[in-house]
Amino acid sequence: MSAAAYRSAASGPQSAPLCFPPLPSLTESFVYSLCMPGKTSSKLSGYSYPLSPSGGSSMITPPPWHFSGNMLWIEYAVAREAAQAFLPDGLVLSQGALTAAAVFSEWEWCSADARESSDPVGCQFSEFQIVLACEHLGRPVARCPYAWVDSATSLSRGWIQGMPKQFGSVHLTRMFPVGQAGGRRRSGARLSGSLSVHDRRFASATITLQQPEGSAPPLARVPLVHSQMVPRWTGEESSSSRLITSQVSGVEFGDVWSGTAELEFDRETIRARDRDLLSLLPLETGTGYSFAYAETLEGGAYLD
Repeated sequence: MSAAAYRSAASGPQSAPLCFPPLPSLTESFVYSLCMPGKTSSKLSGYSYPLSPSGGSSMITPPPWHFSGNMLWIEYAVAREAAQAFLPDGLVLSQGALTAAAVFSEWEWCSADARESSDPVGCQFSEFQIVLACEHLGRPVARCPYAWVDSATSLSRGWIQGMPKQFGSVHLTRMFPVGQAGGRRRSGARLSGSLSVHDRRFASATITLQQPEGSAPPLARVPLVHSQMVPRWTGEESSSSRLITSQVSGVEFGDVWSGTAELEFDRETIRARDRDLLSLLPLETGTGYSFAYAETLEGGAYLD
């Protein structure tokens, strides 16, 4: 999102999230500026497409958006020069051996009035992200150069945030408190995740849990920084991008467990579709983590 979004600056459900200074949040006028630069609608309204007389047809509701989910988080080492090439001006790669993470997650979300909760097909999605540890003006942040989701709503909402979401099929071991078939966070448990793109396997991982941890991995507790970009279409738009992040509240981490991790990417399949992605594949796999996570996305803020 998920791994997707402001992360808490310290561990635990009571910790206050790390925040940049408040700046203007995403508004209806911002969405119109993406669709019709310099113009607003006098007859049609809505936070996102489709616009309608009442504004109630929009696919994306206005924030805040509440999220709760489970995550499999695998740290790994990446080629530093390749990773830096994926960072825009203003971000530098963090020092350290394990500067990347592969993140499998499943989410339930709802708007402020929780209207989506009555129709589970519309409020659930799964996600896979590659996340890089970096810094902005000396402050630890995270950058997501690639993400895949299995929901059109999540994909569209991600583009509003500046997240590079694409369609994919993501599956995780389901968590249940009873029985032998589901996953549980306990010593010896094996939890797995997979990503397929266009029906072809891209990535898979398995974590064998060993012990509980006092906090989530550091990269999961810092804000994500994205690039807001408007592609050129009429020739009048600006194709330049701006750094943007999300303002988040209600950050909570559930019990965090760690263990050994196996992480694999299908290099031949990836080579056929995206040679740039090859440069971000693991040189070495580190620790794997499993934890529940929750947050509320309040809106966006520019960093420049």
